[in-house]
Amino acid sequence: MTTGSSRSTRLDVGDHRSRDMSKPLPSALSWTVLCGFAVAFPVAYVAADLPLWIPALYLAMSIGGFAAYGVDKSAAKAGRGRVSEQTLLTVGLLGGWPGALIAQQVFRHKTRKRSFRRMFWFTILINVAVLSGLVYVAVTEPGVLDLPFLTSFGVT
Repeated sequence: MTTGSSRSTRLDVGDHRSRDMSKPLPSALSWTVLCGFAVAFPVAYVAADLPLWIPALYLAMSIGGFAAYGVDKSAAKAGRGRVSEQTLLTVGLLGGWPGALIAQQVFRHKTRKRSFRRMFWFTILINVAVLSGLVYVAVTEPGVLDLPFLTSFGVT
């Protein structure tokens, strides 16, 4: 039989709702979004003749995002200083969300805090919208996205 006081103690210790925690989204959602991006991005790159700096940016930011999540998970386990949520969200917004999404699944990190998840997925939507705009610009105004200092080196 559970008394009111022990129930209260259990809730204080184990109740994740007080910390904005919820059940993680199915990992299949993350992997499906990643696979869709992994198919759509190369098609858009070739079809729209996107400049090389765009996939390079996604690659660099994704590696950085993956590393940031790994560092933050390690720090969380060890009780050390953490990478701020704002930094993690900014890296994702700037194109590192594919690496961040992989890191979330690999490290099982930042998958339960509801407010963070909402902002994270919102940054993905913003990033994909901006990328769609860049694809549109590349198709309608060829060459406008080329960076002059790169084209002088023969990189497009």
